[in-house]
Amino acid sequence: MNAFKGMVYRARVYNSDPTAILGLVLLAFFLIVIAAPVGLLLYDAVHVQFADQARAGQDVGQFTTYYIQRAFFSRVATDIYWMPLFNTASIAVGSIVLALLIGAPMGWLVSRTDMLGRRWFATALIVPYMLPSWTFALAWLTLFKNRTTGGQPSWMEALGFAPPNWLAYGQLPITVILALHYAPFVILLFGNALRQFDSSLEEAARMVGARSRTVAARIVLPLMLPSIVSACTLIFAKALGDFGVAYVLGVPVGYDVLATSLFRSISTSQQGMSAVLAGTIVLFGALSIVIDMRLLKEARKFVTVGGKGAMNRQTALGPWRVPAAGLALLVFVIGAAIPLGALMLTTVMKVPGIFTPDNFTLDFWIGRNLNTTALRQGILLTPEFWTATWNTLWIVGSAALGAGFLGLLVGYVVARSPIRILGTLLRQITFLPYLVPGIAFAAAYLSMFAVQRGPIPALYGTSVILVLAILADQMPFASRAGISAMMQLGKDPEEAAQNLGAGFWRRIATIVVPIQKGALVSGVLLPFISGIKGLSLVVVLAVPGTDVLTTYALRLVDYGYSQAANAVVLMICAIAFFGTLFVQKLTSSSLSDGLGGK
Repeated sequence: MNAFKGMVYRARVYNSDPTAILGLVLLAFFLIVIAAPVGLLLYDAVHVQFADQARAGQDVGQFTTYYIQRAFFSRVATDIYWMPLFNTASIAVGSIVLALLIGAPMGWLVSRTDMLGRRWFATALIVPYMLPSWTFALAWLTLFKNRTTGGQPSWMEALGFAPPNWLAYGQLPITVILALHYAPFVILLFGNALRQFDSSLEEAARMVGARSRTVAARIVLPLMLPSIVSACTLIFAKALGDFGVAYVLGVPVGYDVLATSLFRSISTSQQGMSAVLAGTIVLFGALSIVIDMRLLKEARKFVTVGGKGAMNRQTALGPWRVPAAGLALLVFVIGAAIPLGALMLTTVMKVPGIFTPDNFTLDFWIGRNLNTTALRQGILLTPEFWTATWNTLWIVGSAALGAGFLGLLVGYVVARSPIRILGTLLRQITFLPYLVPGIAFAAAYLSMFAVQRGPIPALYGTSVILVLAILADQMPFASRAGISAMMQLGKDPEEAAQNLGAGFWRRIATIVVPIQKGALVSGVLLPFISGIKGLSLVVVLAVPGTDVLTTYALRLVDYGYSQAANAVVLMICAIAFFGTLFVQKLTSSSLSDGLGGK
């Protein structure tokens, strides 16, 4: 009898505050959707797969070094791994250098000068990052493609100039595009660091006779170095896993990076090889992020920079105000206006680059009975486009809603759990996808859910795998939003409701959620926007029946329907761009905060 009463008492306690149980449930869920796929991916890299028994000379499931030897030391290792690795590294380094050359001057102009239109440029210069990176790859093809791969002519060809392969495809265009896309990292990080820099340090140096060059080299640059290196590591991590740009501009001429080499292994069902390549990408990505975190920790030691009372004196440009604004405008035009303008104009041209009245048409938007094999109508009249749109909205929307709500619950457990290790584990496991580039995370999901595992059925080819993958991939952002919000919420409102008899879930629904609606909205909308424009994750997991807008556009590119593909991409850009502005408006935040923009 006493034992029964004890059980009832414990049940009432857990019902009134089941935070620990909730934390365990969340931990179990994230172990399945985040940790298990990554762990299984690494497991597959050193265990024989069914299709490779004969070549490996071992039975299925046995430990093997076959895939590692094939990837790193075999006769095909150069094509599979070493050349893609070299291409990836050279693109990453080139992107970093070019992004610094573009971003550092722009960051200084919008944060520390009286440049004309400074506040407008503070937002305009980060527009390229609001849009999918592979958008600019399609724009590059529109302008510079040559006849190597057939299809519609480019603008340059229409004007009588045949771009050479090195200009149309490969390392140069990929490097330039990634640099323009990620230059906002430098503008934001370097600009914010400059804004927090105390100008009195410069003034003191000048008072003792130091020249401007000496001040920059001995005072400003050392203090800015953490932000610069942080931007470099972030660009490296992003360039490492970027798939879309390399696929559009590299694959047609056989120029592979690690991401496209991995995609080829997945497409040809080489599960063990894809696991090795994905594991390599994960390793490099994790190292770059860990380095970035260490550098950010080191940056906090510069306590003399920023803070209350710090002087942030703007540099008067005088007669250089207009030229400086012209330079910033040129960066904006090259990085955003020209690519988007070229895409838009191409969608209303029968033949790209010919500006005669009879060449303009709306057929690729609303036309009927088009003279093409598979695309018989404009995209706005094509059922596949609306199916992809609906799939995008409900798949990405469901994943974003789930990520936002789970992020808030993770924040609640981290802030309220009496078991501290539980909160720590949830913090770490929900951050794990941030260390794994999208294409590698997709490979992990393919390893985990391509076949039935226990009670979990095979999910490949269904929309469920896309929802779970996008949800898991966005948890680093959703959980951080939830944790940050819950750390600022005291226990008093919940304790008062509990004293009045409100149960746990009622307190969550009527107190926590309404108070934290801003964090919940951010935790939903930010993953939604990121999921809308993402390609690396879904390109591996989507099939024709579960196409979203990004994969639908890529299929149109593969079929050679460039105008229709560009039209779909513009729709994606519109959703991503205006969605970003809507989130900033709703949450009273801005990517340009700290750069003078409001």
